[in-house]
Amino acid sequence: MDFLFIADPLESFKIKKDSTLAMMRAAQAAGHRLWFCQNRNILWKDDHVIADCQTLAVKPSSSSWFELGSMESRSLKAFSAVLMRTDPPFDIEYLNITWLLSAAVRQGAKVFNDPAAVRDHSEKLSITEFPELIPQTLVTRELSAIEEFHQTHRDIVIKPLDGMGGMGVFRVGSDGLNLASIVETLGENGARTLMVQRFLPEIAQGDKRVLIIGGEVVPFSLARIPQGNEIRGNLAAGGKGVAMPLTEAEKRIAERLAPILNQRGLFLVGLDLIGGYLTEINVTSPTCFVEITEQSGFDVSQFFIKALEKALS
Repeated sequence: MDFLFIADPLESFKIKKDSTLAMMRAAQAAGHRLWFCQNRNILWKDDHVIADCQTLAVKPSSSSWFELGSMESRSLKAFSAVLMRTDPPFDIEYLNITWLLSAAVRQGAKVFNDPAAVRDHSEKLSITEFPELIPQTLVTRELSAIEEFHQTHRDIVIKPLDGMGGMGVFRVGSDGLNLASIVETLGENGARTLMVQRFLPEIAQGDKRVLIIGGEVVPFSLARIPQGNEIRGNLAAGGKGVAMPLTEAEKRIAERLAPILNQRGLFLVGLDLIGGYLTEINVTSPTCFVEITEQSGFDVSQFFIKALEKALS
């Protein structure tokens, strides 16, 4: 099969732990032909969505791990699968790409995750569909509403809706120190909507990443544990990643959401769980494949490729 990976520049990959690279290696090992392009290489031309793309060979060397062929223009529907693996932020250009990919789907391309489903699932706001699974949560632009929420819950976390990797996450304790300043800065004086949640002390045991692939739940999570005085467990914020078997509570949540999300075209999903509460549903480019594989022995990338082959058969 021919797999097109739409991703960030290959030179930017963190070779030791990049999930997209792990997918590429597994696909190549399974005998599939790899292609690569960036968002900027997807275009509408001559009534078709095409990619200016290159063949990709993954090499064992860590210093020079890829080899690209000459540039070719190919219709997206010519590929067995198109894998959208560009990292957020989910800005207007990301949105534009999803519209182009939706046009490609109408022409017969098979895109994972489905671009319409990605547009419909804000990674922060989509949890509100399942209110019984989430911590006490407020979504607002209004400082007064956040102040009232703080008065009720005393210890809260404030974050922007378009953040990633723990970016822009603030905790405000019972003293309310700098609450107004944080809200004004993050919310740009009421111009941006914020999410506010009750602080979950269980974050000390880790912000758990649970992967769902093709409607099946990976049996191990990656607990991203905050270090030092940090409240964020995100690996990008210095958290320590520890693979753990799913708890019964985590398994129940994941198995409940798996068929719903898969039916919508969300083939790969990363749930974030803290203390048994659902805090995010990641659908753009979920990660943690390598860490889970290395620590648990469960080969997530191979599981992913086999599920993809099944979905394409």
